[in-house]
Amino acid sequence: MRDVLNHVIFGWYPYLCLTVFILGSWVRFDREQYTWRSGSSQLLRRRQLIWGSNLFHAGILVIFFGHFVGLLTPIAIFDTLGISHGFKQWMAIIIGGLAGIVCFIGLTLLIHRRLFDARIRTTSSFSDIAILLLLYAQLILGLATIPVSMGHLDGHEMVKLMSWAQGVLTLQPNVAALVADVNPLFKLHLFLGMTIFLVFPFTRLVHVWSAPVWYLGRRGYQVVRSRRASAIPGE
Repeated sequence: MRDVLNHVIFGWYPYLCLTVFILGSWVRFDREQYTWRSGSSQLLRRRQLIWGSNLFHAGILVIFFGHFVGLLTPIAIFDTLGISHGFKQWMAIIIGGLAGIVCFIGLTLLIHRRLFDARIRTTSSFSDIAILLLLYAQLILGLATIPVSMGHLDGHEMVKLMSWAQGVLTLQPNVAALVADVNPLFKLHLFLGMTIFLVFPFTRLVHVWSAPVWYLGRRGYQVVRSRRASAIPGE
C-alpha cells in the first residue's frame, strides 16, 4: 500500500499538477486577466504592507530560482564544473536558509496584516487568505528540512530530489521510486509544492505572468497627445 501511495503522489500527481498549472494559467491569461487581483487594501497599514511585501518577494525570488537551478540543472553539468554534491548541499542550506528567514518575516507581516485588521480581512477573499497560509506552511516545511539536510552533508539526498524532478520533466518511467526512501519531511515539502502548482491558476499568484518583462524589448516610444490636440485634427 505504501508503494502504491508513493507511486500515485510522486508518479502521477506531478503530471496532474503541471497540466492544471499550464492549462489553467493559459486560460486565465487569455480570458480573465481582470480577475488577477485581490481586494484593494493598499491604503490600510501601508508601512506594514511595504515591509512585508518587499521582504517576502526578495526571499521568495531567491528561493524560487535556487530551487529552479538546483533541481533542474543536470547533475552532469555540476560534475563537469567540479561542483561537488556536498558543496551544493551547503549552498542550499546557507543561501536557502537566509532567504527563507527573510521570506518568513515578510510573509508573517503580510498574514498578520491581513488576518488581524478587521477592515483588511473584510476585503480579502478566501483564496487571498488560503494561498498565504499555504505558502506559509510550505515555507515552514522548507526551513524544517534544514536540520535534516545537516545530517546529509554528502549531498546524496539532494541528488535523489534532483533526479526525481528532472525525471518528471523528461517523462522518465517509475520516477516515484527515486524518492521512495527520502525523509518524510522532504516528501511532504514536495507534495505541498506540487499542490501550490495545482491551485496556482485559481489564486492571485497568476499575477506573476503580468510582470512587464516585455517592456525590455519594446520598440519605439509611446505616443501621447493632449486631449485638445486629439480633439482638433490638423492642429
